[in-house]
Amino acid sequence: MKGFSDRLGEVKEYYFSKKLKEVQKLRESGRPIINMGIGSPDLPPDPSVIEALKSTADSPSGHGYQSYQGIPALRNAIAAFYDKNYGVSLDPTSEVLPLMGSKEGIMHISMAFLNEGDEVLVPNPGYPTYTSVTKLLNAIPVYYSLNEDDNWEPDWKALAQMDLSKVKLMWVNYPHMPTGAKGSESLFKKLVDFAKTHNILLVHDNPYSFILNEEPKSLLEISGAKDHALELNSLSKTFNIPGWRVGMLAGRSDYLDAVLRVKSNMDSGMFLGIQEGAVAALKLDSTWISSMNKIYARRKALVLKMAKLLQLDVQEDAVGLFVWGKVPDDKTATEIVDQLLYEYDIFITPGLIFGSKGASYVRFSLCIGEDKINEAITRLKNYITP
Repeated sequence: MKGFSDRLGEVKEYYFSKKLKEVQKLRESGRPIINMGIGSPDLPPDPSVIEALKSTADSPSGHGYQSYQGIPALRNAIAAFYDKNYGVSLDPTSEVLPLMGSKEGIMHISMAFLNEGDEVLVPNPGYPTYTSVTKLLNAIPVYYSLNEDDNWEPDWKALAQMDLSKVKLMWVNYPHMPTGAKGSESLFKKLVDFAKTHNILLVHDNPYSFILNEEPKSLLEISGAKDHALELNSLSKTFNIPGWRVGMLAGRSDYLDAVLRVKSNMDSGMFLGIQEGAVAALKLDSTWISSMNKIYARRKALVLKMAKLLQLDVQEDAVGLFVWGKVPDDKTATEIVDQLLYEYDIFITPGLIFGSKGASYVRFSLCIGEDKINEAITRLKNYITP
């Protein structure tokens, strides 16, 4: 065997893939680990979603290859969902592309638009997959700082001083993971204008817009955005089906056609039962979202108690599935993460994995029951910051 691809030298195993192996080994050794690290919804989907999957699976004709573009019912449901919740009009035949999760979309978009040596603007802090996919394609990540003092918006002064001549694509993500910053219409306008000025494809990753957020927004609401931007979205967080792998890409038809040329060579369509379940999820009314948010609000209140015990500085009005806390000056985030794991059997995420701007932070997931969070609080009652 003549060796592995050189591109593997550019990326490491995904943090959670590696760390969860360690957590599992600790559990197997008898340690009662409480996992507050990963954002995988623990609540079940609505019964109608499961029933749609089951009834389709029971059909003898429901098991064949499916269209690479998804069934018309799913594309129509996505378009209706965007119209109802964001006020964005999409042509379901040409401006909507169902995906097997938004992580797939990150790879396929990158493959469709990037050449070796192209530069990509990646937020710092931000989702690590933006960087790893860029490197896998031998493109070059160029990090732009998010300004903590400006609610984690881009540092526009720093961006203005950067050489952007080789930048082809820019990743943005609001509500932001991991900080929970909401974003705003004014920010989205700035981003679209920036992309237009510098001839950059703007890609907005938008899976958290309904979680603890009373004002869900789409970048495509902005006038002229379709000429310069695509938007990824996901059913994983909003409808509790992360393992089903259902996402979507919305935007201009020729941009989506380019992504489809990649996608059609990578998979053979999504299982029909999953697509029918996704249709059922997208048709749920607003009571579904409000009921989930009541649960997440109670969980968040408890996690904020944990943050107080750990003397973390937290922005309490942040949204999304996580609580992002700044550690005290006399501690490092890594020290706190390791102390909680090895002394208190609680796993949380160090902010450094999201970029250098996250080095002084830790992240808690809300995808864990109140009983477990209360147990974690009990364990921390004796916590004393040295």
